[in-house]
Amino acid sequence: MSENHSVQASSVPDASDSVLHRAISDLLATANIQINGKRPWDIQLNAPGVIERAISKGNLGFGEAYVDGDWDADRLDEFFYRLLSCQLDQHFKPRKQLLYYLSATLRNLQQGKRVWKVAQVHYDLGNEFYQTMLDPRMTYSCGYWKNADNLAAAQEAKLDLVCRKLGLQPGMRVLDIGCGWGSFMGYAAEHYGVECVGFTVSQAQADWARVHYAGLPIEVRLQDYREVEGKFDRVASIGMFEHVGRKNHLEFMRVAYDALTKDGLLLLHAIGKNKTRTVTDPWIEKYIFPNGDLPSIRQIADASEGLFVVEDLENFGADYDKTLMAWHANFEVAWPSFRDSLGDRFYRMWRYYLLSCAGAFRARDLQLWQWVLSKGGVRGGYLLRPR
Repeated sequence: MSENHSVQASSVPDASDSVLHRAISDLLATANIQINGKRPWDIQLNAPGVIERAISKGNLGFGEAYVDGDWDADRLDEFFYRLLSCQLDQHFKPRKQLLYYLSATLRNLQQGKRVWKVAQVHYDLGNEFYQTMLDPRMTYSCGYWKNADNLAAAQEAKLDLVCRKLGLQPGMRVLDIGCGWGSFMGYAAEHYGVECVGFTVSQAQADWARVHYAGLPIEVRLQDYREVEGKFDRVASIGMFEHVGRKNHLEFMRVAYDALTKDGLLLLHAIGKNKTRTVTDPWIEKYIFPNGDLPSIRQIADASEGLFVVEDLENFGADYDKTLMAWHANFEVAWPSFRDSLGDRFYRMWRYYLLSCAGAFRARDLQLWQWVLSKGGVRGGYLLRPR
């Protein structure tokens, strides 16, 4: 952390100096959080105005105040776990957040040129950066930790789980919508003998996947998912549906449906929220995933209705906590190599992103679902292929 962010709490006005601060202190106490306390999850105020920013701008203002260095917590993940477990975020709903909600729900923010913005802001940060944070296969989605004790093993377990849920067989043609750096396609081609076509809106991801899987039957296309052509035995979408947007859920399902053969299966792996009538955290939307929109279980079900039969649904959202903490550990180790090029504000932004999300999954405020969907139902019933 840079010296300009290391302001001592003692130089900041006492949090008990006003009625407002006392009220907030009492509210935080219900989550076992103290202002300027000594525990790792206690919030340290480094500058005046943090509470006022949180009240006036909600989560957006609170996150921006952290990036500015105005407050700290040694264990951000634990701070947010306690905050969200008690739903204290619900106490901060500024008027501007209503405008954000109306914009996100009334406008289609995930079409046209906006489709490419998340790649420019997030996924194209640099392959070298992501290689230091992710597993060797560059899998940027939740790992499966049931029988794993490290990130690489958890990601391979997840990839194998997807392959088995799809019932992959040699010679099948598989579509990966939102293929990222190609980890699923590479694993599926190597271990299950399938041919894969992947779509991504990130030039950096496409370049990396084309080089690393040049010897396998894999094609990577720099295109929007709405441009899919041809038929596939199986379709997978792992960690991409969060970018589709509620206005386009049905269109996504129709694209997948049309792309599948009669007996095809779709596996949808997506982060989800607990309540339908909410929007993505405005700080995350502004600084990390532009135009992101987390779906609820009802929104996914509504979009699939009339097209697909839900064969299987699994929630292992708690595993995302472990995945994010592993990414954060890797990020911290690698950070000295990127400090000069990315700067201390990026460090605080990225740390806030990873650890606030870990806390949200730990509090079960966010979920991770894997859906298996079929066209017309699997005759005799769906069975997960054994390992």
